[in-house]
Amino acid sequence: MKWFFWLLRLLLFVLFGAFIAFYLPSRDIVQIVGTDVKRMDVGKKPWLWDKPDTGTKGEETRDVRFIYAAWPDGSPRVYRNEDTGWGWPPYFKFDSADLAAKAENLANDKDKPWVAVSHYGWRIPVFSMYPNAYKVKRVSGPDALLIPWFNIIFLSILALILAYSYLAWRNFKRRRIDPIGDKIEDIIDDAEEELAEKAGFIKRIFSRKKPK
Repeated sequence: MKWFFWLLRLLLFVLFGAFIAFYLPSRDIVQIVGTDVKRMDVGKKPWLWDKPDTGTKGEETRDVRFIYAAWPDGSPRVYRNEDTGWGWPPYFKFDSADLAAKAENLANDKDKPWVAVSHYGWRIPVFSMYPNAYKVKRVSGPDALLIPWFNIIFLSILALILAYSYLAWRNFKRRRIDPIGDKIEDIIDDAEEELAEKAGFIKRIFSRKKPK
C-alpha cells in the first residue's frame, strides 16, 4: 500500500502546484494589435470565466472583452478582459472597461510599443480557455527585465509556512502519536505472546493423553 500513498501524495502535490501556477500573476512582453468584444455562452463552462462588469447582472450568455497581442516572434497571444470583483481570485479588478480603452489606444499607436501584460490563467485552445489580463504597462522593449517580486515573496512565505507546518506535525507526531502507537504495538505483542503460551499449554495437555 505504500506505493498508493506515495502516488496519492504526488497527485495532491501536482494539483496544488497547478492551482498555484494558474492563479499566481504572470507577465508577458507583447505588442497589442487589437481588442474585441464577443458574445460568449459562459453558462456551459462557468469555471473558465470570471464575472461580468461589476454592477451588472450576470447572464449565461454575455459579452466578453478580449485583447489581441503578438509575441516578439509574431505568434498570436489572446487575453480575456473580465472583472474579478471582490470574489476569487482576489485581484479586485473592477476596471475591465478602462483596460479595454487603454489596450485599444496602444493598438492604434503607430509606434507599436512593447507592453507588459499582467495576467493569470492559461491559454488552452481546446477548452477555449484564455488568461485574464488585469494590467498593461509600457516597457522599453521585448528584452525588458521583469522580476516577479510578488511571486518570489509569496512562494518564499508559502515555503516557510509549509516547512513550519511539517516540522510542527512531525514533532506532534513524535510526542503524541508515536507513543500511543508504541503502546498499541506492545499490547498486541503481549496478546500474541499470551495466546501463544495458551496454545502451547493446550497442545501439551492433548499430547499427554494416550489413545484408547
